[in-house]
Amino acid sequence: MTKDKCFYVGRIVKTHGIKGEVTLRIDNEDFDEIEELNYFLLDINDKLIPFFVENITFHSNKSFILFQDLKTLEAASQLVGVAAYLPLDLLPERDGNDFYSHEVVDFLVVDEEKGELGKVQEIIEYPTQSLIQIIKDGKEILIPIHDDIIKEVRREEKKIFIKAPNGLIDMYLKN
Repeated sequence: MTKDKCFYVGRIVKTHGIKGEVTLRIDNEDFDEIEELNYFLLDINDKLIPFFVENITFHSNKSFILFQDLKTLEAASQLVGVAAYLPLDLLPERDGNDFYSHEVVDFLVVDEEKGELGKVQEIIEYPTQSLIQIIKDGKEILIPIHDDIIKEVRREEKKIFIKAPNGLIDMYLKN
C-alpha cells in the first residue's frame, strides 16, 4: 500500500512499560472516526509495513499499543520516531459540508462575492481552528473552516462554496 491511499495518524514517540508497548501520539482528528482497529501501517525506510495490534488503549491524544510479535523493550524502541498510517478506506464516508482534510485538496474554492479563489493547497490544522489554504496570484489566502463560512461542498464537481467574512479575502490580496 502507498501513502497516497492512506492517511497519517501520528508518530510513535516512545516506548511504554517493559513489555514492548509503544506510545503513539495521535496527530490526526480523523483517527477518532475509526471503529475497528486491527493494524497500523508503519513507515519504515519509506515502505509501509503492517503491524498488527494485540492490545490498544487510548488516553487523550495518545494510544498505548502492544503489537503482535513485538514483545520486548528493545524491539519496541526501534519503532520510536516512526510514522503510523491507516488506509483511507477505513474512514467512514462523510457527506454534506462535512469533509476530511485529505479529501478536499485540489477542490476549487468559490466565494459568493469574489468568485473563484483557487484550489485548496492543504488544510492547516491548529488546536483551535482549521484553515483552508489557497494560493491566488502567488499570495496565500487562509479561510477558516466554520459552518458560517462553508456554504456547500460539491464533491462530484470538486468545489467548495464559501461566504467569506467582509474584508477577509481583500486583506490577503492587498499589495
